[in-house]
Amino acid sequence: MGAEQVAERFTELYGARPEGVWAAPGRVNLIGEHTDYNDGFVMPFALPHQAVAAVSRRDDGLLRLHSADMEGGVAELRLDALAPGTDGEWTAYPAGVVWALREAGHELTGADVHLSSTVPAGAGLSSSAALEVVTALALNDLHGLGLPRWRLARLCQRAENVYVGAPTGIMDQTASACCEQGNALFLDTRDLSQRQIPFDLAAEGLRLLVVDTQVKHAHSGGEYGRRRAGCEKGAALLGVDALRDIPYDGLDAALARLGDEEEVRRLVRHVVTENHRVERTIALLRSGDTRAIGPVLTEGHVSLRDDFRVSCPELDLVVDTALRHGALGARMTGGGFGGSAVVLTGSAEVPSLTKALEEAFTAAEFTSPRVFEAVPSAGARRLL
Repeated sequence: MGAEQVAERFTELYGARPEGVWAAPGRVNLIGEHTDYNDGFVMPFALPHQAVAAVSRRDDGLLRLHSADMEGGVAELRLDALAPGTDGEWTAYPAGVVWALREAGHELTGADVHLSSTVPAGAGLSSSAALEVVTALALNDLHGLGLPRWRLARLCQRAENVYVGAPTGIMDQTASACCEQGNALFLDTRDLSQRQIPFDLAAEGLRLLVVDTQVKHAHSGGEYGRRRAGCEKGAALLGVDALRDIPYDGLDAALARLGDEEEVRRLVRHVVTENHRVERTIALLRSGDTRAIGPVLTEGHVSLRDDFRVSCPELDLVVDTALRHGALGARMTGGGFGGSAVVLTGSAEVPSLTKALEEAFTAAEFTSPRVFEAVPSAGARRLL
């Protein structure tokens, strides 16, 4: 839905025009998976798919929320009653942002919110972060809080970690808040330093496809949390603050020190090699050798599949099929256990590759995948 349509629906729901309309995108991660909560490197870019929010302030301590994408009417919550673990519905994401802002000392008096999103839920494309960031940006603007984008991302992460209960890193919210059109975002998740990396595949006759397997995942599930706990155990056993501190050329020595902790060894190996893959990808893009990032992406998938063990049959089928049909590289993207994969391919090969993927899923009796091109797009912004 466009900004004006969202504003009109807000007016129907709440009886007055909104004070503004904002948008925040989903993201796809080019490389750097499960590194963000290990103080490592990531490289996402924003998608054209976005959450759009029409918002107005209230002065009676009420938060009223409505989504065009969810069944049910307007949800009404009292700001003073917002607390972690009290909401298991979609409303926890925007409500968690309000809670996090208030916990940080910002005085909010209530809001009316109507949301509409084109970011596929459960596809590993950060639909939840888009809801959080668009809410945070709107409230930041309306209340004149003056918070920088990186700080909004931090507060949104706290909302998801504490209020929702999903132990995610900082990448998703920062990508939604800070990405720029035509660029991938190199983010150091330790100090939050950022660098925009030009990423114009079309100019080189290339495309990056997102293949949504239609297998839903949830970060609040136990498997994601267990991987994070295993990484923290590895860092503790190696005597470092985070796995980011293990240099690539010191990996073999670090693995040897872990002895028979086989599960921890696998997790450590993935994180250290994945950080190195991010650095290699940046070097290749800056040198103009974009096609050469394909094998790096595929290496990342093998590591996520075999070491981190967060892939699934549908994601593996995407990667295997794409590579058999001439793709330059492919890997799962996002937290795993379902969601999406990315495929780097030549522009001319897109139709035949898409057909091959659909036929492979049919033969395997999987739900037909959703395939679309990933175009580096603008981050969060005010529309009206």
